[in-house]
Amino acid sequence: MIYLVEHFYSIQGEGKYIGTPSLFLRFGGCNMKCEGFGCKEITQDGSEILGCDTIYAVNREHFLKDWQSITRLKELVDVVKGYTLPNAVDIVFTGGEPLIYAKDPIFVKFLELVHARGHQIHFETNGSLAVDFEKFPIYKEAIFALSIKLKNSGENETKRINTCVIEKITTQAKESYFKLSVDVKNLKNDTTQEIANIAAISPKTQVYCMPLGSTKTEIEDTSEALVEFCKLKGYNFGDRLHIRIWNTEKGV
Repeated sequence: MIYLVEHFYSIQGEGKYIGTPSLFLRFGGCNMKCEGFGCKEITQDGSEILGCDTIYAVNREHFLKDWQSITRLKELVDVVKGYTLPNAVDIVFTGGEPLIYAKDPIFVKFLELVHARGHQIHFETNGSLAVDFEKFPIYKEAIFALSIKLKNSGENETKRINTCVIEKITTQAKESYFKLSVDVKNLKNDTTQEIANIAAISPKTQVYCMPLGSTKTEIEDTSEALVEFCKLKGYNFGDRLHIRIWNTEKGV
């Protein structure tokens, strides 16, 4: 079963293609919780849960009832048809973790269809789940933003860093880049080495470091220090433009 959490037409707020008009499809479910990010969400029953800034697309226990069940290809096609787009804009598959559906026949067929219609496919993924590029060659036509999770996510290293998967994606995909959420407070500790180790897995893959935070204030308070770090190490500073513009508003 595929679960679609939300969809919206906006601009890309992160990574290499920041500012690019894009249609976002956010899918529900993830193989990680990332409670270390400390983003809080109050559920309808009053429970306070921790996770990433899109915890509403991760936590099945509390949010599954709000997700749309997709059982037919037409349902995803109708989502795209529902928008009046200026041209074949980029389509961003995000989550949660969209690649939990990487082998689903409906998901794969939809990728093939939107690509045939001229849309560029982008995946925002944690880079821990294998993609079968030979069985499903459509993935060779996609761009992968590899948001590899650092220690600050709270996830075990063996779960969040899968070297074989990273190597496969960075060598088989049309294009890929690392997009890391960095806790500026820990830059003088082991985070610096962690980032270097990830970059070393695929030395030709560009690294974008984004300030960790879920509000405009948090992003603005840490951006300058992260810029200096990127200048020192030769990484790209990755802004979070959507948060600067819309703060905590969802669906933008």
